[in-house]
Order: sequence, then C-alpha cells, then structure tokens
Amino acid sequence: MTSVNPEKTRKELMLKASEIHSTPHAKVTVVGLGAVGMAGTYGMMIQGVASELVLIEAEHMTDKLEGEVMDLQHGMTFCRNVNIVGGSDYSKTAGSKVCVVTAGLRQKEGQTRLELIQGNAQLFKKIIPELVKYSPDCTLIIVSNPVDVLTWLAWKISKLPWQRVIGTGTMLDSSRFRYYVSDKLGVSPNSVHGYIIGEHGDSSVPVWSGLNVGGTRIVEANPDIGTEKDDENWNLIHKDVVESAGTIIKKKGYTSWAIGTTISHLVHNILKNTHSVLPLSINVKGLYGIKEDMFLSNPCVIGENGIEQIFKLRLNAEEQSKLQKSADAIGEVMKGVKL
Repeated sequence: MTSVNPEKTRKELMLKASEIHSTPHAKVTVVGLGAVGMAGTYGMMIQGVASELVLIEAEHMTDKLEGEVMDLQHGMTFCRNVNIVGGSDYSKTAGSKVCVVTAGLRQKEGQTRLELIQGNAQLFKKIIPELVKYSPDCTLIIVSNPVDVLTWLAWKISKLPWQRVIGTGTMLDSSRFRYYVSDKLGVSPNSVHGYIIGEHGDSSVPVWSGLNVGGTRIVEANPDIGTEKDDENWNLIHKDVVESAGTIIKKKGYTSWAIGTTISHLVHNILKNTHSVLPLSINVKGLYGIKEDMFLSNPCVIGENGIEQIFKLRLNAEEQSKLQKSADAIGEVMKGVKL
C-alpha cells in the first residue's frame, strides 16, 4: 500500500481531545485462511462481532494473506468499523479474547484418519502454544477436523481449563438437522429445536426423543420416529446430515459458508456473554457414563468464560447406546495419537 503521511491534513481537520489507547474489547484471532477461515472471518466482519480481527497464516502464504486483508478492508465502508490486520507473527494476536483455529492438513487419498490426526498434531504443537503465550486468558475454538480429537489435543497442548477449549463439534450438524426437519414440515428452521450429539462424524447421534417443533415433541405425533419401525423414513434425515459435507465437497470442492456462519455465531455468543445453549465439543468425562477425558458434543451454556453449564439430556436407551458407540470410536482413535 502507498505510504502517506497525513499529519498536516489531520491537524487541519481535527483537534485531538485525548490520547488514544489501543485496548480492543473484542479482539479475535483466526488461524488459517482457507475457505473455512475466510468464511468465518467474513461472517464476523459483516455481523460486527469483533472490534479487531487478526488473521494468521504461514510465512509462505504472505501474498494470499495480504490480499485477503486488503479485500476485507476495502469493504469496511459498508460494515461496522473493525480493525483488520494480518501476518505470520503471533505477537499480533496478543490480548485476543477468542482464538479460532481452522488450520489443518487435508486428508489425502489413501491416508488413514490416524495419519491425518498425527500430522495435524504436529501442526497444533506449533500453533497452540503461540496463541496461549500471547493470549493466556483466551477461549480457544477448534474448527479443524477431525474436530473432536483435535480439540482434545488442543486442550492437552494448551494446558488451559477445558471450559475454555471448545470444538465447533455438532453445532453445524444440528443446524443441518433442524433445516432438513423444517424443510419436510414446511416451517422455519428457527421453529425446530433439536440436537445431534456425540462425534462430529459418522457415529453422531440424532436425539429424536427431544426434537421439538412449535412446543410439541415430535415423538408425541410419531412415537416411532427415527427408529427402524418408522414407516416415514425420518432416519434418512440423519443420513443426509452425515453425508452433507461430502456432498458439498464433491459438488463445489469445499465447505465454507455454513461453517463460517457457525464460527461467527459461536464467537458472538462468547463475546456478548449470551448464555445461549449450543451443541459443542467439550470434555464429557463423567457424563452419560463416560469415564475418561474425551471431547464429544453435547448441549451446553456458553458465555464470556467459555462453557458455563452442561445439559444432562434424558436420552432413551437406543440413543444412550449409540452415544456410547460414538465415545468408543473416538476413544480408539485417541489411543493411537502420539502427543
């Protein structure tokens, strides 16, 4: 950008009333400028979520980083004013209230899930300590996949209280679930209340027993919903939820807008201390009979200090069994991870 010295013009235009102290009250860092990171950043910018956005990318991506920052800055005329900066120097992130990690390796053809996790573990060993060094009081949000295991890894590496290390988990899965149900019933997704819990992946669990539309639990209208006895095939909705990401990637190459909106909404709820209930990947040790530290999704109350309360869902026997299988699947992967 062209170097300009504005002091003479500034003195003619304005009279200084006080010294300016740069203490952003809602500073957010985003690590990783792929499709997901940029969609999340864009969402936070246009929704006025943060007062300062810091974008962090690897040194070899300097041109892309500078281009993305400039592109965002040039749209500020039409948004609430947000200070947007970028770089590879983590000192820029100092004092962040929330740090969002979207960086991660993509799974290659023939690569096992464990191999992918191990590669991302090495990446996290570089990223997480730097974030905590400069923002020791931050809340960490992990978006990179496989999100449940990587959130557990981030917690281990960061040594932060688990309440401040959160994975986006099934927040998007639950949004897809609500959308598909609303589409079938011809109502707004905002009028459908229900959760997908457990792993963000194939073993996720739809809580049909708690699904509520217009103040009515759907099981009261269809006691067999979501079971093998259901002649309306509602279980196909969960199949669509699980396969959604793969379908989108096949059609457009990546997912971005829905997860970007998810990130923006989650950060908003933390910074605004809304006490909203969201299904997030958290440490579920002691919940539903799970006896070890692991991160799976469950509805919880989110606020400015991270996780505040955890809901104890009244799961039926089938849902409880499926959740235990989800926990077993994550537990097996965790055993193979080298910290």
